[in-house]
Amino acid sequence: MLRRRTLLAATAAGTLSPSLGRAQAAPDLSGQPSLGALARSQGLTFGAAVQGQLLETDPDYHRAFETEAAILVPEWEAKWSALQPQEGRFDTAPLDSILRWAQSRARPVRGHALIWHNDLPDWTRAALGEGRDRALAVMAAHFDRVLSHARGQIRDWDVVNEPVANPPGSDVPQAGPGELRDTPWLRALGPNYIDIAFRMARERDPTLRLTLNEYGIEEDTPDATEKRRRLLALLRSLLARGTPLDAVGIQAHLQMVRPFRPAPFAAFLAELRQMGLAVLITELDVREAPSPPQDMGARDALVAERAHAFVATALEGGVRTILTWGLSDKYSWLATEPAVALRDGRTHRGLPLDAEWRRKALWEALARAFQGR
Repeated sequence: MLRRRTLLAATAAGTLSPSLGRAQAAPDLSGQPSLGALARSQGLTFGAAVQGQLLETDPDYHRAFETEAAILVPEWEAKWSALQPQEGRFDTAPLDSILRWAQSRARPVRGHALIWHNDLPDWTRAALGEGRDRALAVMAAHFDRVLSHARGQIRDWDVVNEPVANPPGSDVPQAGPGELRDTPWLRALGPNYIDIAFRMARERDPTLRLTLNEYGIEEDTPDATEKRRRLLALLRSLLARGTPLDAVGIQAHLQMVRPFRPAPFAAFLAELRQMGLAVLITELDVREAPSPPQDMGARDALVAERAHAFVATALEGGVRTILTWGLSDKYSWLATEPAVALRDGRTHRGLPLDAEWRRKALWEALARAFQGR
């Protein structure tokens, strides 16, 4: 999948998408009901992916997260390359800034992600090519430091992110061996790298909720149907081997060009719950069609309708945690990733707040879904 990880340098330099419409002062959000509060009133949790530097440098960003998000997940600060850019040299300062902000406001933080095929520094890729024992030692050393450092605050980790290969027909199909994505971890340790990672995490902290996070399984297309089958088969095999696995994260990077139908997704959720697994929506946003309507209201209505249908189905299926991948269109990966950004100068309107920090139809759709309407 084309990755959504916004470069921190770009955000700090202000090189992200231009604001939508006429610039105006950001509204005071603090006195209004929030998505976090609305969700909490129904026994749910709403939150969003956050960038620590923006919390410190952009007052509107800070205020939006303080108002809307009841749980946070670092966009990049807990990934391998951020935490261990050089072997044995760990840099937890960016993550620590988020943890301090969250702790001072009694907000939980999810961890994302311990094992992933992207965001690996060159030294790690080289080490993984040096044999099984070396790969195991590298994984163990990273888990030792990261899990011990974050133990006091992060109680839920995406232990393995995106292990399933995209089938033929996907936007980005993979031709890896079998049904697992061909990654440096798979090549170094074989298919059991997933089991190994979960067991290492459980050994280091028996109290963690251990989550497997995946994308491309939400919509009503042949490739999504096949990827759901592959994921279910993987989960069954992990559980049959006694692998410590507690939850499944569904990223939910929805695309308007891909149809959604509640029934197949609800059936998939039911199978996950029958396995005894919790289910979270971890990275929700909506990518518009390549040429969305010119009318802003029509665009927002389409995005809101899709989000409401998806989230309402998820909640009916037992999901209790919903996170969006950011809060404002101003800092969305949908605006900065060249392969997914709109080509006519407009910005995807795929998050609850627009680039001027105003709540829009998508915010209302989430609020209605949380309230069962």
